[in-house]
Amino acid sequence: MSTPFDLLLHGGHVFTPSGLVEVDLGLRDGKIAAVGALDGAAAATRFDLRGLVVLPGVIDSQVHFREPGLTHKEDLASGTAAAAQGGVTAVMEMPNTSPSTTTAAALEDKLARAAGRAWVDHAFFVGASAENVGQLAVLERLPGCAGIKVFMGSSTGSLLVSDDETLRAVLADGQRRVAIHAEDEPRLIARRPIAEAAGHARAHHQWRDEETARLATERVLRLARQTGRRVHILHVTTADELPLLEAHRDLATMEVTPNHLFLAAPDCTERLGSLAQMNPPVREAHHRAALWEAVQNGLVDVVGSDHAPHTREEKARPYPQSPSGMPGVQTLLPLLLDAVNQGLLTLPRLVDLTSAGPARIYGLVGKGRIALGYDADLTVVDLAAARTITDGWIASKVGWTPFHGRPITGWPVATVVRGQIVMRDGELLGRPIGAPLRFA
Repeated sequence: MSTPFDLLLHGGHVFTPSGLVEVDLGLRDGKIAAVGALDGAAAATRFDLRGLVVLPGVIDSQVHFREPGLTHKEDLASGTAAAAQGGVTAVMEMPNTSPSTTTAAALEDKLARAAGRAWVDHAFFVGASAENVGQLAVLERLPGCAGIKVFMGSSTGSLLVSDDETLRAVLADGQRRVAIHAEDEPRLIARRPIAEAAGHARAHHQWRDEETARLATERVLRLARQTGRRVHILHVTTADELPLLEAHRDLATMEVTPNHLFLAAPDCTERLGSLAQMNPPVREAHHRAALWEAVQNGLVDVVGSDHAPHTREEKARPYPQSPSGMPGVQTLLPLLLDAVNQGLLTLPRLVDLTSAGPARIYGLVGKGRIALGYDADLTVVDLAAARTITDGWIASKVGWTPFHGRPITGWPVATVVRGQIVMRDGELLGRPIGAPLRFA
């Protein structure tokens, strides 16, 4: 007699490498142990999927969870709880905490803080700086490291690599793909008076204009070509950058965020003020249309949330002293499911952007697909569920979202991490079991 499954999911449609098929899933010891007709199989727990769809676990490859140092905004427990509520099974967290994650000790500290508190699997980026050039090739290979992150535009502490000499040295130091925030710092400094004179976030996309993004992306692609280093350009916002990225597909991949796909300036900043302020900024509708075209034609590799929470009190500071960033890990999947229902996105494309894509780009082991032997990370959704995103639903400490009041069709109903149901019908279950991600 075969060993019973720990969890059997039956009666629904499952997105496998063969597409969306009506099969059952048997999970055992945190892995996918069987895919097929399993209704009569023994299992400790059964999950009736009638009317539901099972997707590979959603991976959010850009979040800021603010721990250590800024935990009044977010911490690893609240941030990963928000992820689980939104159907996200794994996150990759950025280094601009306090202190910045630039050393092996800082990385170890974050991993220790996450142990027993994180609801989903996780890894942490190490930030490049002038001080740790020469150590990056070793740091990027440490357990739990998602890779190296470069801030070309304004950031916290020493996390700013604005000159070509240091950026070239960073790209020459290591092998893994480097994540890049591409804004041109000299142009930002020169144009800051635009923001100060305006005194309102409606000027944010004018201060940090298209040329600020294009110049930085052009520069990093040139240096990537010289060093032969693969790069991943985060939160691309402009139509101007897309031809550059298309011409460097052998080295460069790209991410867009839901904020840039579902908001447009100046409407969002007129309505929301600095709540809609982020870096790079939300831009005009013609840039948004170009990003959607890049999603649909395959140029975009990943959709990441760039979850970057700040309190309402911080956001209420006079612009441009108001901080940039919005929460987003919990709303990433509902917004994309709604886009599927609107015909803007196909379900296979959603899966590629949120699970297969992140796994492929960063070399994740055992993640990104529903197949035998892979980690049993599953996102269960109701494609027909009509809901409304509200501030009250948001599990982030800040308790707000720029999408408050937005009606949605399509909703995450369960999150399964390595075979354990951690969220079902809006309720967190059990205890936090998140573990470090593994990389090839």
